[in-house]
Amino acid sequence: MRAAVLVFPGSNCDRDVAVALRAAGAQVEMVWHKETELPGGTDLVALPGGFSYGDYLRCGAIAAQSPICGAVARHAERGGYALGICNGFQVLTEMRLLPGALMRNAGITFLCRTEGLIVGTAESDFTSGYSAGQEIALPVAHHDGNYAASEAELDRLEGEGRVAFTYAENPNGSARDIAGVLSENRRVLGLMPHPERAVDPAHGGTDGQAVFRSLVGALADA
Repeated sequence: MRAAVLVFPGSNCDRDVAVALRAAGAQVEMVWHKETELPGGTDLVALPGGFSYGDYLRCGAIAAQSPICGAVARHAERGGYALGICNGFQVLTEMRLLPGALMRNAGITFLCRTEGLIVGTAESDFTSGYSAGQEIALPVAHHDGNYAASEAELDRLEGEGRVAFTYAENPNGSARDIAGVLSENRRVLGLMPHPERAVDPAHGGTDGQAVFRSLVGALADA
């Protein structure tokens, strides 16, 4: 499986995501935001966490207009996989590859701690390594992680089984405790928690491994 990890000015989790993907067996190439095409044969595009462009304007809004994101949109339209973590999730919503928006945390504070999550579905290549309803723990680190969408969109996400993760105890005010969502074809995942920070026992937990191993395994079998 070939993965491209995007790098924007202000990205700070790009190397972490690359390490997690390589540990799961992927071939990884780092791709600078000014590139206009993805490397040939790219299966997965990973949009990492951080503070792209300093989070000026809106989180992810400027990054969504960068040259490489045109290629990401074309990749997704062809049925390619994309994973957006934290700031990457914000970018995917700004690109309209995922519904909703990430707003300022309800408590108006930056959150940096481990949170309990509940797996909403195992019916995706990102989450097949978990069981629906399984409780896991992943770190969060965000100021704008409050997921918002219309009631109709929220009903649709839940009805189609596209809520990938919810918070066990809502830390940021997200609608219906949502921590991560899937696209209609289930090949684009955005989530605010950081699975790449929970892939090694030295991190204090390995609950994030399944995200990367599931996807790499699914693509290897394709």
